[in-house]
Amino acid sequence: MTKKSPVSRSGRFAGGPAADVAQFTESISFDWRLWQHDIQGSIAHATMLQKIGVLAPGELSAITKGLNQIGKEIAAGKFLWKAELEDVHMNIEAELTRRVPAGAKLHTARSRNDQVALDVRLWLRDEIKMLLAEIADLQRALVSLGGKNAEVIIPGYTHLQRAQPVYLAHHLLAYVEMLERDCERLWDCHSRVNVCPLGSGAIAGSTLPLQREFLAKLLGFVNANGEVQITQNSMDGVSDRDFMIEFAAAGALLAVHISRLAEDVILWVSAEFNYLKIADAYTTGSSLMPQKKNPDIAELARGKTGRVVGNLMALLTLLKGLPMTYNRDLQEDKERLFDTADTVRATARLMAAMLNNTTVNKTACAAAASDPALLATDLADYLVRKGRPFRSAHHAVGVVVALAEKTGKGLNQLSLEELQSVDQAFGRDALGVFDLQTAMAKRNLIGAPGTKEVAKQLDRWRKQLS
Repeated sequence: MTKKSPVSRSGRFAGGPAADVAQFTESISFDWRLWQHDIQGSIAHATMLQKIGVLAPGELSAITKGLNQIGKEIAAGKFLWKAELEDVHMNIEAELTRRVPAGAKLHTARSRNDQVALDVRLWLRDEIKMLLAEIADLQRALVSLGGKNAEVIIPGYTHLQRAQPVYLAHHLLAYVEMLERDCERLWDCHSRVNVCPLGSGAIAGSTLPLQREFLAKLLGFVNANGEVQITQNSMDGVSDRDFMIEFAAAGALLAVHISRLAEDVILWVSAEFNYLKIADAYTTGSSLMPQKKNPDIAELARGKTGRVVGNLMALLTLLKGLPMTYNRDLQEDKERLFDTADTVRATARLMAAMLNNTTVNKTACAAAASDPALLATDLADYLVRKGRPFRSAHHAVGVVVALAEKTGKGLNQLSLEELQSVDQAFGRDALGVFDLQTAMAKRNLIGAPGTKEVAKQLDRWRKQLS
């Protein structure tokens, strides 16, 4: 005979679910982390119930005191979670009712459907704010590393081939810009998270005179103008998970950006590049090769991107075939959401710490940036200033590059006669193009890696992130 779990579901059922069913359907193993927000929402709901006359003032006081005491016990690790009670909501409510008789009234005009929608919104609202702070710390780490090495020039790359010279700071600021867009997306997502679903009930609201605006204000569901933000359709209110998908999408793109940064770091700390050195505390060694110093944080940041992208795909797939309104499938949303938040927050935090403990090998950077081929485009621009069409100038410099390779010389080592054998427009000042500092000083378009422009951008970001 199949054993039954001890929980009684309602008067509709003669007994509790089978033990294996209870184990399969429980969510307390992961949704326990919503406890603070569940208690916050319950206190607000009880306050509203007292306002409309469902609870007496003394009952509200007892419920509030009981919930706060349970919260202290949970925070201290002294609360016993019971799998047979399925989820965080039932665990807290059952214990409250055991201690406070008036707790039996708490679920009036409330369903676990709108309760969980509320809890997740409250939780995610806080997570977004903390993630934004951690992204800002990562941006500060990038700006700091660039600022400390403001004079360092490295090759910029396209197709992972040396292309043109850029300041290291300019390269790092490219990631600061990416991360800023991530912040903008998260703030935009926050505006849709910050909508109160409580009062939607299981599907069709309530016949009781609930004061949803009052509830929303208590819980801080107001926009920048102080206007209350409340879901406008009870069916949508309990089944909407768009805000989770938006967050997961923003998190996936953030993870991709951090992964790209990690890839650059992994390349730059290799012996072949040798641009950076990460402090020992933020690297690991090899179990076999004693000389190894591995950039594991960067590698894990790159690797964890896959799970964050996977979480987004899982949520999209979860929702795609669900009929209105709440379905138990939605229980599967939280682990994916929690994992995305945990992963991107930890990744941003650890990447910032790693960069704050990273130094630049200026000698290796200078050697790489001294490659005169990096200024081949500048040589083409020289011909453009002499009146040549760019396509003709581009072709001529291509011939010059081939000549340099054939003669085994650097571009800056060719004679005037050799240059003029390709194009008579080359003058005695042509080799001046290969002065790196002069070349960088000329790149002062907005957004370009010029000396003054990069200094201006560093200053702008220091002020913005202060």
